[in-house]
Amino acid sequence: MPLGTKTKLYETPNHPFQGERIADEHDLVARYGLKNKEELWRAQSELRSYRREARRLLGATQGDAEAAESKEFLARLKTLGILDEEDSLDAILSLGVTDVLERRLQTVVYRKGLANTAKQARQFIVHGHVTVEGSRVTEPSRKLAVSEGDAVGFDSNSPLTDELHPERAEEQ
Repeated sequence: MPLGTKTKLYETPNHPFQGERIADEHDLVARYGLKNKEELWRAQSELRSYRREARRLLGATQGDAEAAESKEFLARLKTLGILDEEDSLDAILSLGVTDVLERRLQTVVYRKGLANTAKQARQFIVHGHVTVEGSRVTEPSRKLAVSEGDAVGFDSNSPLTDELHPERAEEQ
């Protein structure tokens, strides 16, 4: 493959015109404030790869190498917050796309109450108002580890640090 050639990071649906699937996708895009369905398809492809890896590890004969690989895979998903601490490989097969979407920076900013809507959270991130552990992040799709969840806030130079700013989320 020539240098600089990009590969697609997602798979499109096999049947493009299914009303129920389209409605479900539209609901998820609206609920999570995604830019387009491509972002949803990317999350679905990520979930498929997790499930594929879990099936491969479950089907493998449990030798030392597979056991270590299995523990590393589980640890990675637990660090991302996709799995709970007590979950096993079997739990990966029952995950939904919302479990992956909940770990995006955009969703975390919205759930923390830093923005009124998921779309506004996306705007704050893209415009450079949000920091993670002191570093400005401008990618709404970035996956956050559980440990980074508390370190999300507004940039100190952002006008949004003022509690009286009109675009700040209303405190409940």
